[in-house]
Amino acid sequence: MRIATWNVNSIRSRIDRVTGWLERNDVDVLAIQETKCREDQFPGLELSAMGYDYAHFGLNQWNGVALISRVGLDDIATSFADDQPMFGDPEIVEARSIGATCGGVRVWSFYVPNGRTLEDPHYVYKLAWLERLRLASIEWLAENPRGEIALTGDWNVAPQDEDVWDMSVFEGHTHVSKPERDAFQAILDAGYADVVRPHTPGEFTYWDYQQLAFPKKRGLRIDFILASEALASRVDRAWIDREERKGKGASDHAPVVIEIT
Repeated sequence: MRIATWNVNSIRSRIDRVTGWLERNDVDVLAIQETKCREDQFPGLELSAMGYDYAHFGLNQWNGVALISRVGLDDIATSFADDQPMFGDPEIVEARSIGATCGGVRVWSFYVPNGRTLEDPHYVYKLAWLERLRLASIEWLAENPRGEIALTGDWNVAPQDEDVWDMSVFEGHTHVSKPERDAFQAILDAGYADVVRPHTPGEFTYWDYQQLAFPKKRGLRIDFILASEALASRVDRAWIDREERKGKGASDHAPVVIEIT
């Protein structure tokens, strides 16, 4: 089975690229981030025509996450806690997580808050969001120590210096701060493994649209698939599809794929 994650940066703008990529790569489950649309705007007909089921969580033109599967889509959840209020305000909820069981694997699609700057309240929100995820990830394994769980998505964290094209450019900015990196590591320490990195050393997953970042190889590794021990033991291959970052109309992120046996 092949499981992938991809920040598509607007599903309506890139549905043709998504369906074409799915067809070419024989992917069974795709976790999507930044759909940038409401539930009623999600282009599901194109996916259904290909034999995929889908679940989408989108509230407006910002954020939004989805799961696309041809191996089942059961026990769908759009939160990993009782609620996910922004800045502690129960009236402000963002569409940043969706989970479902696909072919026996519990797959989550996350779009972690950006943080904006180290002084912005959104940074505090980001750290709190990651802490809630850590607690939930511990609970999931406590309930089923042999559970096959995939935590996928755009984490908006570059956890190691090698995940940044030039650390001197990012010093004092989000994505590389110690609290963010510690939060990411804490989720790994809860019983999960980065199952893509061993197969893709030195590769990036994101390149800014500006200043020819992609051809100049000025990228970041911020998209990950973290797997529970039971699932990690089944991962046979993993890759980052840089080719899909090329060409007119591409997302600024590349798909990340694992193959399990």
